[in-house]
Amino acid sequence: MDFTFTEEQQAAVEAARAVFSDVAPDRAPSPSLTRGAVAEDIDRRLWHELARTDLLGLTLSPDHGGAGLDPIALCLVLRESARVLARVPLLESCAVATALQRYGDRALAAELLPRAGRGELILTVGANGRTGHDPAELAVSARPYGDEDGNGDGGDDGGSGWVLDGVQTAVPWAQVADWIAVPAHTAGGRPVLALVPRTRDGVTLADQVSTNGERLAEVRLEAVRVEARELIAAAGCWDWLRSLLTTGTCALALGLGERVLAMTADYTGKREQFGFPVATFQAVAVQAADRYIDLRAMEATLWQAAWRISTGSGGPLPAAGDVAVAKIWASDGVRRVVQTAQHLHGGFGADTDYPLHRYHAWAKQIELSLGPAAAHEETLGDLLAAHPLG
Repeated sequence: MDFTFTEEQQAAVEAARAVFSDVAPDRAPSPSLTRGAVAEDIDRRLWHELARTDLLGLTLSPDHGGAGLDPIALCLVLRESARVLARVPLLESCAVATALQRYGDRALAAELLPRAGRGELILTVGANGRTGHDPAELAVSARPYGDEDGNGDGGDDGGSGWVLDGVQTAVPWAQVADWIAVPAHTAGGRPVLALVPRTRDGVTLADQVSTNGERLAEVRLEAVRVEARELIAAAGCWDWLRSLLTTGTCALALGLGERVLAMTADYTGKREQFGFPVATFQAVAVQAADRYIDLRAMEATLWQAAWRISTGSGGPLPAAGDVAVAKIWASDGVRRVVQTAQHLHGGFGADTDYPLHRYHAWAKQIELSLGPAAAHEETLGDLLAAHPLG
């Protein structure tokens, strides 16, 4: 297995490092000291810088003003963003834009994607359903306009448009997004993806706050009408977007974990007990080594999943299996890394003037986003049962 990155992918990493080098993790107030969200808006200065360096259009085709790279490149940039706790919807906006380009209406894509790449539009997605535990597409129903009883069989092409009803909870930065991607299901049970302007009649938002202090929203849709071109009914669209979002979350976990382990190595290398750096103590070294192994496993499974969804290559299991394995390692691994870091930092790790507590809050948010390890273990078990190996 060769995970050597292309020159273009490596160039994206260098550009990202240059942009994020000016970002301080404590640019926003501490979530431990703030009631409610730590900020009302995203980091606009960083968002404009990402647009200026063409990182928002990384996965868009040159026809839409993008670089034409693949999801692997996006994951590389997300990995860098997590090192500094970048407060921007980079994953959500880029993932929705890529799905629209891949599956959506061409005219709508030509209208929205160049503006998204320039940072003029913010896209987000509701991927948590009503509770965060059930499939997100089941939380919203989509019926063809005019089917007032909702008894359509899902075969109607919705030529006059569609009507959406339901709720998506914990939608990242919905209050500042221009368009929200909403997974839904037809009466026939077919998953679809609707692109809904935030200001569309029938859309209401209720503020929520994430574990890391960032703004979320409960998005309620009551008889929201969308045009036919705003609903993507292509087979596999929502599954592919959900896989990309999950894989991107794994990239965030890896970048965060690598930064936390580096902070721990720096601290234990300087902190002395009995006249020696605590990093030289066997118990400390063994714990740090175990977390290094976690990170390498997180990295290997991340690139396997990103490669599968980027290339569409086959395997003994569908790509969803690789994504599930990556999220299992990401969820468990990032939790172990931050817990060990807190332990090895001692009381200093809980000091709100030191950034480690911020990374701990972000790690918990990432661990649970798009399903904890247990949920993906169940998914993997179902896939193994349906596709016996050997």
